[in-house]
Amino acid sequence: MSDELIRLLADRIDALVRLVERAVPPAAPALDLDAAEAFVWHADRGWLQPVARVNRVALPLLKGIDRVRDILEDNTARFANGYAANNALLWGARGMGKSSLVKAVHASVNAGGHRHRLKLVEIHREDVDSLPALLALLAGRPQRFILFCDDLSFDGDDASYKSLKAALEGGIEGRPDNVILYATSNRRHLLPRDMIENERSTAINPHEAVEEKVSLSDRFGLWLGFHKCSQDDYLAMVEAYAAHFELGYPAERLRAEALEWATTRGSRSGRVAWQFIQDLAGRLGKALA
Repeated sequence: MSDELIRLLADRIDALVRLVERAVPPAAPALDLDAAEAFVWHADRGWLQPVARVNRVALPLLKGIDRVRDILEDNTARFANGYAANNALLWGARGMGKSSLVKAVHASVNAGGHRHRLKLVEIHREDVDSLPALLALLAGRPQRFILFCDDLSFDGDDASYKSLKAALEGGIEGRPDNVILYATSNRRHLLPRDMIENERSTAINPHEAVEEKVSLSDRFGLWLGFHKCSQDDYLAMVEAYAAHFELGYPAERLRAEALEWATTRGSRSGRVAWQFIQDLAGRLGKALA
């Protein structure tokens, strides 16, 4: 056999190996739930990736949402103690701390000395249809889990909401006792109004067609609303951040510049307050640890 033919065969074999590797993903690492307090679910590999450091803020820094904060923290503490607790849907205005609250409450409850330490597991919106597989993986384990889905919503002909409905309560197995679901959304019913109206106008029985989709949000026992904040709440957020990070900025200038920042952004929210503090700290030559 000539050297040229050998090289040709070797190239073909290498190409074939690459195709097989692409078609068959590598095996997921062994599941070690003690590796971290938080994980990210990778549906394509059936793998929970440990997160060494969660990107979050401390609970006392979340201002203007006291009522929903207390409700979610109490619900989470009951779950950590092995008592009955509800799935929660945090819905409402952008930038008002919905996802920040979930992560902050997880840390706060874990620091509270309850019966169980909770694991936070993030599942991406596009992987919702894999939720039954994730629940099967977690069911029966000694740990207790908060499943967290950020910015959950459904559009058009997306039917993955049916997987979520079944996984929450409607399936034959139901939600495992050691799992609870917290989701955030800008929509109270997780569906755009025009989609709901379209279902109502085209269905033979409009009420039943809409009811199937709207009933998804009913599977969440807690509906926690987040609304646009007042000027006082916005300034309280800014002042809390400035005090926490010891920026040492004059109070009157801090308030005036924070209001100017909000005006240029056209909104007031926790996110806008944090962005202002980042800008201010940068101008002062300080890092936000």
